[in-house]
Amino acid sequence: MSAVRGVVARKKRALAFVAGVAGLSLGAAAQAEEAASAAAEAAPELSGVDVTGARHREPESPKFTAPLVDTPRTVTVIPREVIERTAATSLTDILRTSPGITFGAGEGGQPLADRPFIRGQASGNNIFVDGVRDTGGQTREVFSLEQVEVIKGADSAYSGRGSGGGSINLTSKRPRLDSFVGVQASAGTDAYYRAVVDANHQIGETSAVRLNLMGMEADTPGRDAAETSRYGLLAGIATGLGTETRATLLYYRLRTDDLPDYGVPLFTKARDLPRTDSGVLPVPRDSFYGLKARDYQETEADIATFVAEHDVSGAFRLRNVFRASRTLNDYVVTNPGDGGAAQFVAGEWWMKRGTKSRWNPTRTIANVTDVYGKFATGFAEHSYAVGLELSREQNKNASYVVYTAAGSPCPAGFAGASNNAGVGDCTRLFAPNPDDPWQGTLARPTPSRNDAKTTGVYAFDTVSFGDRWLLNLGIRHDRYSVSGTDVSATSAAGVITGETLTHRDGEWEFTNYQAGLVYKPTEHSSLYVSYGTTSTPPTIAAGDQNTGTGTGQGNLANVLLEPEEVTSFEVGAKWALFGERLSASVAYFDLTRENAQIQVSPGVYAQAGEAQVKGVEVGVSGAVTERWQVFGGYTYQDSELVRGAYNVVNVGDPLANTPKHSFSLFTTYDVTDALIVGGGAYHVSKSFGGNQGGAGGGNNLVYAPSYWRFDLFAAYRVTDKVDLQLNVQNVADEDYIVRTNGVHHADYGQARQAILTLNVRY
Repeated sequence: MSAVRGVVARKKRALAFVAGVAGLSLGAAAQAEEAASAAAEAAPELSGVDVTGARHREPESPKFTAPLVDTPRTVTVIPREVIERTAATSLTDILRTSPGITFGAGEGGQPLADRPFIRGQASGNNIFVDGVRDTGGQTREVFSLEQVEVIKGADSAYSGRGSGGGSINLTSKRPRLDSFVGVQASAGTDAYYRAVVDANHQIGETSAVRLNLMGMEADTPGRDAAETSRYGLLAGIATGLGTETRATLLYYRLRTDDLPDYGVPLFTKARDLPRTDSGVLPVPRDSFYGLKARDYQETEADIATFVAEHDVSGAFRLRNVFRASRTLNDYVVTNPGDGGAAQFVAGEWWMKRGTKSRWNPTRTIANVTDVYGKFATGFAEHSYAVGLELSREQNKNASYVVYTAAGSPCPAGFAGASNNAGVGDCTRLFAPNPDDPWQGTLARPTPSRNDAKTTGVYAFDTVSFGDRWLLNLGIRHDRYSVSGTDVSATSAAGVITGETLTHRDGEWEFTNYQAGLVYKPTEHSSLYVSYGTTSTPPTIAAGDQNTGTGTGQGNLANVLLEPEEVTSFEVGAKWALFGERLSASVAYFDLTRENAQIQVSPGVYAQAGEAQVKGVEVGVSGAVTERWQVFGGYTYQDSELVRGAYNVVNVGDPLANTPKHSFSLFTTYDVTDALIVGGGAYHVSKSFGGNQGGAGGGNNLVYAPSYWRFDLFAAYRVTDKVDLQLNVQNVADEDYIVRTNGVHHADYGQARQAILTLNVRY
C-alpha cells in the first residue's frame, strides 16, 4: 500500500457515494410511494419516530428469561429513536448516553478501535451483534442498528469469556411485514455530509426484504486535518414472518478510509515546558501532530448472518444463529507522545513524531443454538433457555516498519534525530504542521497468528413462585483454547532483515454462574439482589481484542496463567411506570477483580493482583407524559487498585478510565404536533489514564479533567412525509479531554458542530 494517501481523491469518492445514496434513496422512495401509502401508520411520526410514547424496549436474546423489570441486574436498552435523535454515527456517540461507560485510547498493544470500559473494566472483547461475539478491532457504525443493549456487571453466564464489567449487544434491523422507504440526508459544519436509506418491501404474506445504505464524509470538529470517510450497507431477506417457522439472512458491509487522530501530547521530562495540573500540554485544541502524506486508517467488515427460528409450542422454541465474518483494521498513525522528550532547539520547542501501526485481519465462524420456552411444574412456573455456542476465530497481527527517507527533517542540534528512522520526522511542539512533506517506506513483516476455539454450554431459568417471588439462575461452562505463532521482526533502513517465530498455545476450562432473587411489591415494580461471576483468560486480560499470549513473565515465564476472576454483587429496584411507557431503576454494585498477574518482589511474579469498583447507578428511559421523553442516568464509581506491584506505585489509586461521577440525560418535548425541542446534558468527572498499576507506574499523575457538555435538538414536521431535524453538538464549544493514555497522549472531544437533517418517508 502506498504511504502517500490521496486525501483529495478520498473526499471526492466519499462525496460521490453520499450523493449516489441520496439519489438512489429518493428515486426508490418515489417508486414505492403508491405501494406503501396503504400501510402508513396512524400514529403521528417525526423522523420516523412514534411520538406518542412507546413502551420501553426489551433485549431480544432468549437468554433473558424475564422482562427487564424482573431481571436482577442493570440492563440498559438504547432504542433506535435515541440513536437517530442524537445524530449518533458511531458506537462511541451512542454509548455516551449510557452513564458509567468510557472509552480507552489506542496505544501499543491496544488497537486504534472501539475500546469501551464498563465499570472500570476494558470491554472491547465483549461486543456482540445479534447475540454473537463481534471479534476483531473495529470502529463500528450505527446506521444498521435497531437498538443497543448494555449489560453491566460480571456476565460470563450470558456471554462466556469476558472482562467482568459487562457486555454490549448490537441488534440489527431486520425485514418485517411492511413496506416503507425512509431517507435521511444530512449536512453540517466541518464538511459533514451523510445520507442513509432504509427500505423495506413486503413480498406476499410472510416474506420481506430490507436494504439499508449509508455514506458519510466529515472532518473532525475542532481538530485540524482529521477526517473520516465511510460507506456501508445491510441487506436482509426473511421468510415465514408471522408463522411458526422463520428464516432471516443478513449481510453487513462497512468500509472506512480515515485520516486518524491520536490526540495531543502529555507532559514530558523536559524542564521549563508550560505545565497543567492534568499533565496535558496547553496546546491549542486544533493542534494535529499527524501527517497527511503518511497517516491513514482503513477498516473493512463483511458479516453474513443466518437466523432460523421454529416454535414447536410455548414450552419449546428453537433458535439458531450462524455467523461468518471477516474484518480488517489497517493503519499507520502518529503518536505524539512516543517520539521522546521535547527539546529546545534553535529558539523553540521541537518534538519527534512517534508512530503506531497495525495490520489486523480477523475471520470468525460461529454458531449459537438456543432452546427456550415456558412451562409449569406444580406450584412454580419456569421460563428457561438452554444453549450451545461453537466458534472459531483467526487473528493475524502485524505492525509496520515505518522508515522516513526524507521530508520533515529534525533541526540541527536535535538529539536522536535518526533513531533507525531515516533523517528524522520532527515538528514544532506548539505549532505542528500536518502538511509537512514525507517520503519513506512502510514494510509489513510476517504477521503473528492466533487461532481461538470456543465451546460453551449454558442454561437459564426464571422460576416464579406466585405473583411476588422470582428466582433467576444461570450457569455456563466454557472450553477456550488459543494456539498460534508470535513473530518478532528486525529491520534496518526500513528493510526487514530477520524474523523470529515463537509457537505457543493454551487451553482453559471455566464455569461461571449467576443467581438473583426478585421480590415484586407490585406487578410493575421489583426489588432484587444478585451475584455473578466472570472468567477472563490471560489472552484478553488487558482488554485487547486480538492478543494471543497466555503465559506469564519473570519467574512465571512459559507458565500457563489461570484466568482472572471477577465477582459482582448487586442490589437494586426497578419500576415500569405510566402504563409501562417509562422504566426507572436504581442499583448498588460491588465488583472485584482477582488473580491478575503482578510483580510481588524483584524478579518474582504471582497471580495476586486485585482491583475493586463499588458504586450506585440510576437509570431512566421512556415517556414521562405523551409529550415528554427522557433517556439517561447517573453513575457513581469508587474504584481502587487494591493489590498491585510490590513497589506500590499505584496501589490505592483509582482505576484507569473510571470516573467517579458520570451523568447523561437526553430529553425531548413535543411543543406542538409538529414541533419537538430538546437536548442532551453530559457530565464526566476527573478520570485517570494509563495502566492500572502497570510496569511504568505513576501513570495516575495524568488525568482528563472533569467537564460538562450540552447538545441541542429540534425537529419540525413539514408534511406528513417530510420533516427537518437540527442537532447542535457541544453547543457551548467546551474544550474537554475525553480520555488520556498513560504518559503518552490525550484525546480532545469534538468542538461545536451543527447538523441539519432532512427526513423523508414513503
